[in-house]
Amino acid sequence: MQYTIEIDQELCTGCQRCTNVCPVGAIGGPEGMPVDINYDKCCFCGQCVQICSAYQEYKSETTKPREIKMQERGLLDNVKEPLFAAHNMGHVQQVWQALNDPDVVTMVQCAPAVRVGLAEDFGMESGELVAGKMITALRKLGFDKVYDTNFTADLTIMEEGSELIKRIQENGVLPMFTSCCPAWVKYVEQEHYDLQANLSSCKSPQQMAGALFKTYGAQVDKIDPKKIVSVSVMPCTAKKFEAARPEMKASGFQDVDLVLTTRELANLIKYAGIDFKHLEAGKPDSVLGNYTGAGHIFGVTGGVMEAALRTGYELITGKPIDDVNILEVRHSQGVKRATIQVGDLTIKTVVVAGLANVEPVLEQIKNGTADFQFVEVMACPQGCISGGGQPKVLLETERTDVYAKRMDSMYKHDEELPLRKSHENPEVAKLYKDFLGKPLGHKSHELLHTHYVRRG
Repeated sequence: MQYTIEIDQELCTGCQRCTNVCPVGAIGGPEGMPVDINYDKCCFCGQCVQICSAYQEYKSETTKPREIKMQERGLLDNVKEPLFAAHNMGHVQQVWQALNDPDVVTMVQCAPAVRVGLAEDFGMESGELVAGKMITALRKLGFDKVYDTNFTADLTIMEEGSELIKRIQENGVLPMFTSCCPAWVKYVEQEHYDLQANLSSCKSPQQMAGALFKTYGAQVDKIDPKKIVSVSVMPCTAKKFEAARPEMKASGFQDVDLVLTTRELANLIKYAGIDFKHLEAGKPDSVLGNYTGAGHIFGVTGGVMEAALRTGYELITGKPIDDVNILEVRHSQGVKRATIQVGDLTIKTVVVAGLANVEPVLEQIKNGTADFQFVEVMACPQGCISGGGQPKVLLETERTDVYAKRMDSMYKHDEELPLRKSHENPEVAKLYKDFLGKPLGHKSHELLHTHYVRRG
């Protein structure tokens, strides 16, 4: 059986780096011996993949042949970099096949953090924003429709923000947890299922986009949804697990068929012989491609919280927020708490960066001492910009600097965009008018919300 994350026993040296970085204690074994993953605990965040430094050299003959390992890992045969012991299973071979199949229509979405990480795999500056080049590359690869996960990040805020307001006003289950991070969701299902009702019922932006590709998108583009292959490009290895969840089929089809990591997309671009550095900037297709700064900052820890508060403030008060830069929820190092005044309503928030830091917060809820209403949790230490699928940062001395540059780039792009609040996205408004009806309405509930299952 193949899992989202695996550790190659032939290559693992037992250095314990992955054991030490795993936020849920899922990796173990004697020092100096190959380690194992306990899949009842693993949340597929991929931090082990990021930190692993045990590898097979390009021409090594001491283990199973490299070509066979690449095939087993789902990699294309042009990969030149070392094969590391801890790795995620790839979908890039299947995506390449779909792109060359004349009988299917390929639709692609890219998460916000991808565009501040992708440049690094082409020797460009860490954190450089390459959104336009990325879109052009996707078109050159042959994707029929190039949409954007940032669009459904805005849509997520409309649904999740409305859900939070409804819970507060109607004495629903509080505090409400964000549900964008699939590793965090899996952790709740495995370790704290008694708190599953605290999770927002919203699907993640990836899954919302997939559901819309095969319903609204198919309708607008006049395409038979049976022919659509829905592809996402994510900074996150756990997104592969999320896409395969059986409940993610509200449209009658699997929301997302194939998930590429940022590294896999770089691999694919190189395989196709595209000169990424010198591409002109392109724009995503309309209908499911326009986005605001709020949707973009989903890629950093505190970003979902800030985006929700920007919109929540105006939905509750009916007045423009004084300053869209809500600094109180930014740059969490572990756990950051803030109290935000929204008209007459006081909202207490918690932002958790890294699953290793969440237990004390959950304990407060269980023992009845929690006084907060809204909790954002990201499994990875700096949010999605530090996800398991991002370009590897092998030197610990460089990691802090690289993550800081990616984060700065995210906020800089937010500042530059003409619209910075999700409810101001005109394409989101059109989607509700033409198709969904209203946030938390029947159609939205059917396509954009989900349920959770007990695991472990």
